[in-house]
Order: sequence, then structure tokens, then C-alpha cells
Amino acid sequence: MIFRFLIVSDEVDEFIREIKIDSEATFLDLHNAIVDSVKYDKNQMASFFICDDDWSKKTEITLIDMGASSEEDSYIMEDTRLEELLEDEEQKMLYVFDYLTERAFFIELREVVPGQTLDKAICSRSEGTPPSQTIDFKEAETKSPITDLLGEDFYGDSEYDIDELDSSGFEGLDNAGDISFEEDRY
Repeated sequence: MIFRFLIVSDEVDEFIREIKIDSEATFLDLHNAIVDSVKYDKNQMASFFICDDDWSKKTEITLIDMGASSEEDSYIMEDTRLEELLEDEEQKMLYVFDYLTERAFFIELREVVPGQTLDKAICSRSEGTPPSQTIDFKEAETKSPITDLLGEDFYGDSEYDIDELDSSGFEGLDNAGDISFEEDRY
């Protein structure tokens, strides 16, 4: 069986990669195909996350053993076949390629082709320039989508004076702003 993945970035609108790979290949094979298609350094830390329909992370597949507790399932790219965790078209994944700033590609399993196999992964579509593999923290901070949406004045300005706060309706707060509790209530 062949899986066809579509890979996009929220940083670069024109960026698209499409990877076709055998379902019996490992996540490490998919990692290598992605890294080769964007010419990234293979020695950087990376992880896949199986996601729900809202892109919330569910299951992590790491490049190396991270020493997870024995109470939770641990998946390593080299030891985990794609077909073990993926089966349905439209399955979503994140591929975190910059661990320090949590930058990632969005991946969707677009097609499952039964009855065919591939010996090696193929990049069948390559459009646009990928985002740089790593950026420094200052650059990541300025590219934050939350900062872009809210603006730098969202939290107020330097002229803010805590004494101007109308404290009516905030019973239970003392003058220092700490919460006070009555001992018999808790």
C-alpha cells in the first residue's frame, strides 16, 4: 500500500511538498524523505505528532529515544512503521523540525493506494522555498502569530498604574493583590 502525504507550512504560503511512500516504511524513512525534499540537516532533532482533526497533538514519534516513562507509549521513528499508526485518508500530523521554537510542517495523508508498493520514498511535488530550518528566539518571537494578531499594546502600556484599578467586585483580594482565603472554607 502507498501513502501520499501533502506537506505545507504556515510560514511560507507557496511551499508545498508531496511525498509518496510505502505504508510499511518507517517514520524515519518519511523523516528522511521530508528532510531531503527541503534540504535540511538530518542531524537536527525532530518529531512527528499524530493529530486530531483540529491539529491537537495526540501521539509523538521521536527521532531518538527520549526516555519517556514506562506508563505512556513511546514511539521512535526508526522502530515505528507508518501503517502502525496511520490508516485513514485525511489523517493529520505535525512534523516539528525546529524543536526550540516549535516550528512545524502540517502533513495530511491525502491518499491511500492499496495493491501497490514503493521501494523508496518519492517527492512527487515540490513547490516553493521551504522556511529556514532554524531561527533564533528573537526572530521566532517577532513571527509569533499571537503577537501579530494582538499587537504589542494588547497588555497595556508603560503608563499603566495598578492603583487605578477599580477593585469593586474583587472581594477576597487584599491590598497587595494576593488572594486571601478564609481557613474554614477550605
